[in-house]
Amino acid sequence: MARRLSRFTLIRRSTRQSPLPREVLVLAGVAFAVAVGFGFVAPAIPVFARQFGVGRAAAGGVVSVFAGMRLVCALGAGRLVERLGERLVLATGIGVVAGSSALAGLARSYPELLVLRGIGGVGSAMFSVSAATLLLRSVGANQRGRASGMFQGGFLLGGIAGPALGGFVTGISIRLPFFLYAGTLAVAGAIGLLLLPQAAGARDDAATTATIGLREALRSRAYRAALAAQLADSWAVLGVRSALVPLFVVEGLHASPIWTGIGFVVVAAVNAAVLLPAGRLADDWGRRPVLAGGCLLGALALAVLALPLGLPGYLVAMGVLGLGSGLLDVAPAAVVGDVLQGRGGTVVAAYQMAGDVGSVSGPLAAGRLADTAGFGAAFGLTALVMAGAGAMALAAPETRSATAAAAGTAGSAGTAGTAGTAGSAATAGTAADKGSG
Repeated sequence: MARRLSRFTLIRRSTRQSPLPREVLVLAGVAFAVAVGFGFVAPAIPVFARQFGVGRAAAGGVVSVFAGMRLVCALGAGRLVERLGERLVLATGIGVVAGSSALAGLARSYPELLVLRGIGGVGSAMFSVSAATLLLRSVGANQRGRASGMFQGGFLLGGIAGPALGGFVTGISIRLPFFLYAGTLAVAGAIGLLLLPQAAGARDDAATTATIGLREALRSRAYRAALAAQLADSWAVLGVRSALVPLFVVEGLHASPIWTGIGFVVVAAVNAAVLLPAGRLADDWGRRPVLAGGCLLGALALAVLALPLGLPGYLVAMGVLGLGSGLLDVAPAAVVGDVLQGRGGTVVAAYQMAGDVGSVSGPLAAGRLADTAGFGAAFGLTALVMAGAGAMALAAPETRSATAAAAGTAGSAGTAGTAGTAGSAATAGTAADKGSG
């Protein structure tokens, strides 16, 4: 018992003594700018596509091609990160999305719009993989939870602010959101290039940075659990919630669509409130309890939705889903950072691909089941997916060790301006835990 208490004291002390490095705050600002711009353009894309005389399915294809190219190009983006470094790939990816968005606003035909949005998906893969890799390399083991929460918080706040203004902008001109999106991306790129410390650029020398391969990472049970949690969370929150919950409110609960918006606000509010505390929990108590707790809370929320509990049950389920999703916005990424040694672009890319697979396959599988067996069966299937991920998390080893916490603290104290080096040292300290996976 005394040994456990001393270990916990060491972890808490290392967490308190390690302020987040500058890279984390800069990347959170980049995430906010990107998410605000996407919130501008997202409502306009299908409406703009329909102006070329295409059907609803073709209009939806403009949205799908972006996600599809992100999925297809993620591993390639990871290899680019390993060869060229995060900072260069991040700036190039943002530039590709900005340029393609501006040109999409000038598109004169549906094929032009489709191709340009596909090119934007390639740039998005480059940005997202490089940003996540740099984030995880820039912090020690005692900071990864809080850093992941800060980064996700930037996306979440931007995702709330963007759509709030996007409808107004679309009312002025259907093409204007594309140009505003390009502008916010230019701001994001400038933030990254001007405010990321030059030390981050120096770390882009791949020849001096160890790289862990995807095959090696997949041997870790902890990494596989993180992949499963990322897939399940995206299946439930990005997929089923967005695609099925609006239909469930109107057709299952026979309620006004206003309740869909209220439920989504509940999810977003709880999610935002829990991000930073969840990050601190992951750093203080370890990744596994936060990872497993997020999955099991998500499973509970979906199980409640599957029961005939009316609007009160629906609102409770949305709150619990937001809580579980907030935990899963932090813990899986922290596990991936623990598994990495130095740079591992393909490892991060595969992690993000798991989320893309979940957000695409969730609505298809659950939607088909809703058509044939009802909403309860669809939500029940999603609850099983979440519970399965929770079981994998419970069976996985803990990747956050007191030894790594001490290494992270020492690294931070010795390299105040070069947090990435501290992060590499701390992840090396967790190699034994990873190997046990």
